[in-house]
Amino acid sequence: MSSNPDLKGSSFTLSVLHLSDDNVENAASFLQEKVDQAPNFFAAAPVVINISQVAGDIDFLQLKNGISQAGMIPVGVTGCSDKRMQNLAKEAGFAVMTASKSPSQAPAKMAPIKVVRTPIRSGQQVYAKDGDLLILSHVSAGAEVIADGSIHIHGTLRGRAIAGASGQTEAKIICNDLQAELVSIAGNYWLSDQIESEYWQKKTMFSMDNDVLRVDVLAL
Repeated sequence: MSSNPDLKGSSFTLSVLHLSDDNVENAASFLQEKVDQAPNFFAAAPVVINISQVAGDIDFLQLKNGISQAGMIPVGVTGCSDKRMQNLAKEAGFAVMTASKSPSQAPAKMAPIKVVRTPIRSGQQVYAKDGDLLILSHVSAGAEVIADGSIHIHGTLRGRAIAGASGQTEAKIICNDLQAELVSIAGNYWLSDQIESEYWQKKTMFSMDNDVLRVDVLAL
């Protein structure tokens, strides 16, 4: 086996902040609020900035500093077709990124479903790599369950559930009693205050519909 470094392509799920204008201070405040709401999820998380809807110039250096001060890691910008803007972003230390046009797909070889029979306690993290995750008990507040595929929770979900962690938009999150701190599929997330009260403490399923999270109540 060679001891030399090797450079390979791969895919990762990144949070994308979509800007509607060039108000950098507003964007930084928004990110700070999200980090304060769910520090275990957002703190030191990489973030990409989508500027496709921005008409004016952006102070990229101020934007980069604002992201860092909020506790996240600025990675790059996307949605920028103007060469001058691309150069300004590069000068500030951003990578200029192009979103893939191909749909996210499941890994070529899925692992067997990972089954956890015991409760997931606060501070614990369980990850099902390249497959689905089945929790036969509860997920406590402050706990985190992650799967590259779907997540099924037979008990109460009080912590954080992150499905489609490798970008699989077909992933689902199903729980018997919804009281989640955060749910996420393929990088799209809702915090607890974004979940309508009508779904609270119900048997629910989260899925993606046209790149937007949706939730449905399931029959008992």
